[in-house]
Amino acid sequence: MQQTDDMEGSMESPNLEFEYGDTDGFTAELSELYSYTEEPEFSLNRDYFEEDFKNHVKGRRWMELSLEEQRAYVMRLLDALEVTDRDKRLKVARAILYLAQGVFDECDTETDVLYWSRHNVFLLYDMGIFTALLELLSMEIDNNQACSTAVRKPAISLADSTELRVLLSIMYLMVETIRVEMEGDSPERKAAREAFKTELGSPLYNGEPFALLLFTMVTKFCSMNAPHFPMKKVLLLLWKTILFTLGGFEELQEMKVRMREQFNLPPLPEDSIKVVRNMRAASPPASAMELIEQQQQQKRGRRSRRSAFVDSLEGDSPYAKKQPLVKQDSLDTYNERDPFKNDDARDEEDDPEDVDSGIEGEVDPLDRDVIIQPPPPPPPLRPPTERVSFPKGLPWAPKVREKDIEHFLETSRNKFIGFTLGNDTDTLVGLPRPIHESVKTLKQHKYVSIAEVQIKREEELQQCPMTMGEEEVEESPAEILYLGMLPSLSQYVIALLKLLLAAAPTSKAKTDSINILADVLPEEMPITVLQSMKLGIDVNRHKEIIVKAISALLLLLLKHFKLNHIYQFDYVAQHLVFANCIPLILKFFNQNIMSYISAKNSICTLDFPHCVVHEMPELTAESLEAGDSNQFCWRNLFSCINLLRILNKITKWKHSRTMMLVVFKSAPILKRALKVKQAMMQLYVLKLLKIQTKYLGRQWRKSNMKTMSAIYQKVRHRLNDDWAYGNDIDARPWDFQAEECALRESIEKFNTRRYDKNQNNEFTPVDNCLQSVLGQRVDLPEDFHYSYEMWLEREVFAQPIQWEGLLQAQ
Repeated sequence: MQQTDDMEGSMESPNLEFEYGDTDGFTAELSELYSYTEEPEFSLNRDYFEEDFKNHVKGRRWMELSLEEQRAYVMRLLDALEVTDRDKRLKVARAILYLAQGVFDECDTETDVLYWSRHNVFLLYDMGIFTALLELLSMEIDNNQACSTAVRKPAISLADSTELRVLLSIMYLMVETIRVEMEGDSPERKAAREAFKTELGSPLYNGEPFALLLFTMVTKFCSMNAPHFPMKKVLLLLWKTILFTLGGFEELQEMKVRMREQFNLPPLPEDSIKVVRNMRAASPPASAMELIEQQQQQKRGRRSRRSAFVDSLEGDSPYAKKQPLVKQDSLDTYNERDPFKNDDARDEEDDPEDVDSGIEGEVDPLDRDVIIQPPPPPPPLRPPTERVSFPKGLPWAPKVREKDIEHFLETSRNKFIGFTLGNDTDTLVGLPRPIHESVKTLKQHKYVSIAEVQIKREEELQQCPMTMGEEEVEESPAEILYLGMLPSLSQYVIALLKLLLAAAPTSKAKTDSINILADVLPEEMPITVLQSMKLGIDVNRHKEIIVKAISALLLLLLKHFKLNHIYQFDYVAQHLVFANCIPLILKFFNQNIMSYISAKNSICTLDFPHCVVHEMPELTAESLEAGDSNQFCWRNLFSCINLLRILNKITKWKHSRTMMLVVFKSAPILKRALKVKQAMMQLYVLKLLKIQTKYLGRQWRKSNMKTMSAIYQKVRHRLNDDWAYGNDIDARPWDFQAEECALRESIEKFNTRRYDKNQNNEFTPVDNCLQSVLGQRVDLPEDFHYSYEMWLEREVFAQPIQWEGLLQAQ
């Protein structure tokens, strides 16, 4: 019975009104910072603040102070942060956290809380609180005593990470609040935002960007050296720091446009963000169980049509009685509406191979009520009706690479002339007129990517280092971050994937896996059913937020590094592939994806800032089971789209990785993901299916013609790409190791040339003049003159010099 319910749910899945963006709404992003088990700490923060505030500002509230008085009080808190007593520092930090949370005890509405939180955060930044917090965070990271205590403990709870959680919460509130622009922001706040953005992205903290410190926390946690680190807060702060300093998806699009102008490339044919937003979702494909049910429904529908016809002849019309009727499936509806389909084709629907994928982008059967009518006489060809809706045009402009034009001309020359001209794409002598027209069409749609220009430039720098001279590298935030990540990049990637694996809903609990629940489990485990339900929801929500942060972080890194330099992107992507990212993402999607996207692991009454303003209603098992009224879970759908985009990025144009998708049998897994009626998610699923279609065999293509049609409608066309037929030269035996090694060699050459400043460069000029060599100024340590005599005695006078040997050597 459960299986039937799941089946009906998937067939009745509605369109999801989901708008993809850099983040969820501001309030939702704030609420996800806190676990539900941290709820008692809100009042603790308030108590510590009021205790200190009343001692220094008597008889007044924070909102009643002037700006100068508020600044003076924050300065006093800043001084108190430097005390040596750990407990006193924690109390002061909690008071600062209460300010960043918006002095909620003095507010009446959630809007007031957000207003005062924003006001206080800009005040805290202006007074230099962030730098002081950074020093405290570094101290806590290096606190070996806390680390060794946590390693020895059999069970870690919230209490083990109290200091870190308070510090990270303040820093997250500051980064997220300042990052988000508001319409009424003053020029001072806009200037503060730009200053903070520059500060976070620059190597001002121990010679490295702030994100590197957080990456260090991630690797330390995953190596089991600091199991008490609150990983969810670290990952959220890391993601928002990268998003703030490097920029979101719209900033990326603007940077891409500017960079194409710098390289004198033609503008982009369309804005991809706008195209995806205007796309419509397609009807989900049918599964095997659904097909059986569909066939039964069709038979019942035919019987009801015949009985309705008989009743109408007898004068007992069913239209007056409005009898309950069975809804037809998307394929049946499609066949009814198709003006070019004969009625005789109805019998072909009984073959499940031919109707395996009922995906259709233009007709939504769920919006249509079934009307039973007597069957009309079968005409040979039905004229088009108003109900039929065909696509007006393809959403994407077709693209052609230079390599594709060269391959087309090489094939044509071999066929018609008998020899080739290498990379010459201009000479068309001896070729027939249709080939001329084809080349003209291909050149009209030729697209040169930034990556191709960067690769060509890199080849020139490698081949002609003297002629090309030193490369001028712009110190962009992405460049600074890559330079900092480079020495330990593989460790960072492996650590993030370990966390993603531990948080995935399909993962089984293992004894050797890392514990990501250190900052959600309370000191005392629940003793009632209600407490257990609440903790279960909290744990699932905790894992979902970790997946959301890691997926968004990895996607941002890949996109920014790809724009900065293609080999930086390839370096990160290759580490992801070597760390088994492809099977990990496929394992993530190998679940009931509709259940994951519609999961209700949240308790609205406990979300911040609702829980600190309103009276808390009594929680019951029924209210926890009901969850919220949302059609879908925003963060889970966001995570799924991000993971699909990551998988698409690391496999695109990589033959060996595409074959990995085939080997891991990704097609049925991805096809199930098409059940989610959201256009952007379907687009990236169809892209992943398209690149492997030619390797799946003719029978698969025959059985999935609706999916093939959806790929044609929604995915960009490459004009001479035989993706649907399997005739491409890429359908050849593949050598994963050879392809990856060739790429690795190019990446290492790039990294060595650009970043290895200590290399023994054979082109470095040598000074052979004795006078100039002896006249060079040598920088000596400041304390050298104190021990100069000792050095002279040890290194010069005490060393025997064989003058005869020196003369003979000359």
